[in-house]
Amino acid sequence: RGVQDSISRYYHTGMGDVFVGTLCAIAVFLLSYKGYDARDDRAGDVACLCAVGTALFPTTPLGEVTQAQTIVGGFHFAFAALFFLTLAYFSLVLFTKTDPTRVPTPRKLQRNRVYRVCGGLILLALVLIALYKNVPGAERALGGLQPVFWLEAVAVVAFGLSWLTKGEAILEDKVPSS
Repeated sequence: RGVQDSISRYYHTGMGDVFVGTLCAIAVFLLSYKGYDARDDRAGDVACLCAVGTALFPTTPLGEVTQAQTIVGGFHFAFAALFFLTLAYFSLVLFTKTDPTRVPTPRKLQRNRVYRVCGGLILLALVLIALYKNVPGAERALGGLQPVFWLEAVAVVAFGLSWLTKGEAILEDKVPSS
């Protein structure tokens, strides 16, 4: 059936189990994330809950739907939106924190730029999705391009880049040689 109109739409395809399983795996990683203080831990817990909620409450299917499917789809939307907002919070607020007793290294300053760009991309993707869904005629004009799918993909990749940077797989601090 080709590219779906959103990542969540895969729930209603043969890839539904992969979609749910992937979100649950992400939830486990987020639940295990402790960070540096209670804010990091709470954000991980919120993101975990939202990932599980997004997985367990499927998006509203296409076509004729029941009132129950519409309500469940509303929960899905709320969990997914909060999930992406929490990922942006990680990038923009938590990952950019620096120990106040230490001078940030040049690499930490570079990483902070990556976090801000990634967090900004996540927020921009959400704003563009909201505009697409709420501007009259946008869905008719752009629907065949699956913009929601691609904007969600940008947000997911941006957070992945931010997460890898936080783990210093990218822009690792150089250890002075002895």
